[in-house]
Amino acid sequence: MTMRSSGWTRLARRAASATPVPAPAAGTPQAATDLSIAPNDPLLAYFQTAGGAVDLETLELDSAALTALRGEGTRLVIPLISQGELIGLLKLGPRRSEQDYSHDDRKLLDDLAAHAAPAVRVAQLVRQQQAEVRERERIAQELRVAQLIQQQFLPHELPHLAGWHVAAFYRPAREVGGDFYDFVNLPGGQVGIVIGDVTDKGVPAALVMATTHSILRAEAPRLLAPSDLLEQVNDLLVADMPAHMFVTCLYAVLDPASGLLRFANAGHNLPYVRGDGGVTELRAIGMPLGLLPGMRYEEREVVLAPGDALLLHSDGLAEAHGPGREMFGFPRLAKLVGERPGGEELIDHLLGELARFTGPDWEQEDDITLVTLQRSGGAGSAALLGAAAAEPGDARVLAEFAVASEPGNERLAIERVAAAAAGLNLPGPRLERLKTAVAEATMNAIEHGNGSRPEVPVEVRVLASPTELRVHVTDQGGATGLPEPAQPDLDAKLAGVQDPRGWGLFLIRNMVDDLRTASDGPRHTVELVLRLASADQQEVPDGPS
Repeated sequence: MTMRSSGWTRLARRAASATPVPAPAAGTPQAATDLSIAPNDPLLAYFQTAGGAVDLETLELDSAALTALRGEGTRLVIPLISQGELIGLLKLGPRRSEQDYSHDDRKLLDDLAAHAAPAVRVAQLVRQQQAEVRERERIAQELRVAQLIQQQFLPHELPHLAGWHVAAFYRPAREVGGDFYDFVNLPGGQVGIVIGDVTDKGVPAALVMATTHSILRAEAPRLLAPSDLLEQVNDLLVADMPAHMFVTCLYAVLDPASGLLRFANAGHNLPYVRGDGGVTELRAIGMPLGLLPGMRYEEREVVLAPGDALLLHSDGLAEAHGPGREMFGFPRLAKLVGERPGGEELIDHLLGELARFTGPDWEQEDDITLVTLQRSGGAGSAALLGAAAAEPGDARVLAEFAVASEPGNERLAIERVAAAAAGLNLPGPRLERLKTAVAEATMNAIEHGNGSRPEVPVEVRVLASPTELRVHVTDQGGATGLPEPAQPDLDAKLAGVQDPRGWGLFLIRNMVDDLRTASDGPRHTVELVLRLASADQQEVPDGPS
């Protein structure tokens, strides 16, 4: 049997017309070629059920594929069937003798096709597996690139804010989403805080995240109003944002000294604040970034009181699903926020509840980002002092602040306390004695209590009633309690039998009307008391200090 041309064809089902295959020269061997046959082409069904060699000249079908085969000079086609599926075609041109294929020729070709089909199928499967391996390697490489981009733009350390405890957690999903968070130092000691989420995953999301992060960092020191910053970032992003992508983002500016938090929200999850009144949401209206030009963003503000904690979060936690596809949910998250004071303790609590909710076989669906800011202090100093320091019902807080544990910061404490007490018209000598006592108590807290660690704050609280002025100075000195005030004895000190730490408290006791101390585990509070109705206060004032 001599043929002018022969070969076999891989089948590819298509939905549109195929490019005609040029006819080979007579006698030219054909390599394996792809032939696209539309799913609705009648030739496909015919080959599937033919049961042997098919002479194309005898077919009368309205088939684009049939026209293409005839156009390339194919005369006889033997379908390759494996496990009932048409996987290819063995094609033959006309015989060189110009005679028709005989019955024996067709039987030989059918036997050949029956043996070749399994081998072709194995080769197809091997090729398919190789393609899948290459695709998995490509995806893995893209994920590594996306993770590298994302990690480069996350903070390498958290800010040290006097009077605040900052904690953060970030865990990417397997496919890497577009979560990010950051802290930006701003003029006047303020701090910009941002948390965001880019739609989509992988490298595209990472690149948009990097662009958004860079614009925010560049513009934040110039645009101190959160609403102005989000408007500017939106206008810069919108022109180059890829189709079907956008960024949700919350940006806040914190004044650590006063606790004032100004914020604007571009469609991000609402932050939660845990305070004395329970857990509340911080609401502000705004569209996500990158959707439409000229967007305006509502700006709101809140004062975080001592003891309050703020939680910023992405949707990887609240929108996680359990085994029954039920959602973790925002109400559950809000309830959990109220169960812990803040910091790492709150983050661990949330992640533990998430693990219990999803079960051990859960595959994380999206990035999880959590950022908490907890303001130190609050009722802690009064609680430490107990009944002896019970605040009269008519007492009011004149000032509440914290200073970093750095040498020289006692001067900041003196200035703030003096300013808070200015309205009480203390006589000059008494005010000077109070300032000396505040300086000594703050220096003790910085050096002996907090070990001069700047990240550990000294908290100061000033209260007044009609009869008393009280100043609480609290450190976090650990298990070692405060020493008792001791009469300085130089000889005893030189002999090593007296600890000079008690000298400071001795000095303080002689500067104020009363001195109380209390310790509760790591926190120690010194309370300075001036009686406003005392005889000394009736002295003629010395004028402003």
